[in-house]
Amino acid sequence: MIELQLPDSDISITFVRSAGPGGQNVNKVATAAQLRFNLAGTSVLNDRMKARLRVLAGRRVTDDGELLIIARNHRTQEGNRREALARLQALVEEARIEPKLRRATRPTKASKERRLQGKARDQRVKTLRGKVRSDD
Repeated sequence: MIELQLPDSDISITFVRSAGPGGQNVNKVATAAQLRFNLAGTSVLNDRMKARLRVLAGRRVTDDGELLIIARNHRTQEGNRREALARLQALVEEARIEPKLRRATRPTKASKERRLQGKARDQRVKTLRGKVRSDD
């Protein structure tokens, strides 16, 4: 499948301070990447793909229809920016795959008979497990 190119106009990346423990730079350097993708306004995805992406993203979609991805695993802005873009691309690729429709099927006559024969066999085995009577 061809990789879908998302336009830069639909993506905005800002850098914020990372949460959690850190060293000397933790209160000085904004390395965590905050990526916002305009899901509602993008023209690259059709309505069905947008709906699937909205379900896949879950709580990461804001009320304004923006998909928010925060990447803070790397120590550099560039590393976090690449990770955020990769996560967005993975979500979009997963949303592109249309799920197969499930068609309800019925069991065949032969499979029903096999099931009933197996049940009868198990029933006979269990009756034979009873107490042994002496015929004295």
